Amino acid sequence: MGTTGAVEHPVILFDGVCNLCNNSVLFVIKRDPKKKFRFASLQSEFGRNQMRNFRLDDSELNSVLLVKQDKLFQKSNAALEIARQLTGGWPLLYGFIIIPSFIRDGVYNWISRNRYRWFGRKEACMIPTPELKARFVA
Repeated sequence: MGTTGAVEHPVILFDGVCNLCNNSVLFVIKRDPKKKFRFASLQSEFGRNQMRNFRLDDSELNSVLLVKQDKLFQKSNAALEIARQLTGGWPLLYGFIIIPSFIRDGVYNWISRNRYRWFGRKEACMIPTPELKARFVA
C-alpha cells in the first residue's frame, strides 16, 4: 500500500480457511508470472479493513473480492476480472461477462455455499511459503 492507503497492486481477498479458496490462490500464482496480484485473507487485518472501507459485512466471508485501483469487484465479477489477467487461455473466460450477473452470481453463490462440504476447510489461514510471502499483504 502507498502512503495514501491506496492499493498499488490488485489484491485478491479470499477466505483463508477454505481449501477451494487457498487452491484458487495457488492457481492464480502459477498463472501470474508478472506478479500483478497480491493476496490477503479476508480474516487478516488488511482484509477486514478493506471490507470496512467498502462497507461490507465482515461476518460474510463467502466471496472472493478483488480490490483494483480502489474499485471493488465481488463474486463472479471478481473471478472474471482475475481470469482476464492470467496467462494462457484463461482470459477467454472473461467472455462470460455478457451473461447477466444475477445468473453468474447465482452459480457462484451455489458453489460458495457448498465449498466447505465439497472441498473442506482448514483450522487456520494458509501460511505462505517464504518465497511467496512477498505476494501476501499483512
